[in-house]
Amino acid sequence: MTRREFLLVAHPGRADLVDTSRRVAELLAAAGVGLRILYEDRRESDPPETAGTVVLGSVDGLEVSVTDAPTAAEGCELVLALGGDGTILRAAEYAREADVPVLGINLGRIGFLAETEVDDSLESALLRVLAGDYRIEDRMTVDISVRRGSTPIGTNWALNEASIENAARLGVLEIVLEVDDRPVSSFGGDGVLVATPTGSTAYAFSAGGPIMWPDLEALLVIPSNAHALFARALVTSPDARIAVETVADGHDAHVFCDGRRVIDVPPGSRIEIRRGARPVRWVRLDSAPFADRLVRKFELPVKGWRGRTP
Repeated sequence: MTRREFLLVAHPGRADLVDTSRRVAELLAAAGVGLRILYEDRRESDPPETAGTVVLGSVDGLEVSVTDAPTAAEGCELVLALGGDGTILRAAEYAREADVPVLGINLGRIGFLAETEVDDSLESALLRVLAGDYRIEDRMTVDISVRRGSTPIGTNWALNEASIENAARLGVLEIVLEVDDRPVSSFGGDGVLVATPTGSTAYAFSAGGPIMWPDLEALLVIPSNAHALFARALVTSPDARIAVETVADGHDAHVFCDGRRVIDVPPGSRIEIRRGARPVRWVRLDSAPFADRLVRKFELPVKGWRGRTP
């Protein structure tokens, strides 16, 4: 019988990380489940030959297995993320690569992507996961490709958003926005965001976009600080073919994928964004409506609500 094993992705800057990781390790060990801990990113000073290897070490007496490779979750049943939304996005990279689900446990400030809070229900959440008492949702992603003429520049993916941004801090990025092979608008600005429903509460929300319920299938397109009369957010079909073209005599740009991975975009390039071929598998423990999560995470005022009359 194959031994069950989880991967724990933890925020390296948290002072309480070791104690929390120990609590997780003890609970899993009691259930006979192995634990890999990805404690921190590999440092640039580390020798190249260490990439992708497993290093056995100790963090304040806690024995850990540190793996730095895209396949860190290969063979695991589940990926646990301890931290805020940034840590959960990092964990989602490993979970998606191994096609296993990810569970976010919030140690951060808002932690909108987290399924539970570490102080409230860490033990009960882990016991439910160990018992298989959870469901899995597929969260939509986007695939991004960049080319210049017939020359491929790069490809990547995102769970939250692809943010096309001006690489220069002076001037504007001149672009043409296209949807389903037809031009929609041309303008100068800071760039364009293309977000999923999961990402609608993140950067897209800060940029003035609407919040979309996570079970909705759609793509959100938001011009960023556009110098244009028409610069509204667009909600398109999930299968829309979205493209952004930069002018040949304009600025360099970047595509930031979830703020973690970047593609450099030279002038005169075309960025194409499509529904992702592979979703992120999302662990759900909470059956409460999404509206309750909005109220709790954003501390929205609901005083005076009476509810539906029977």
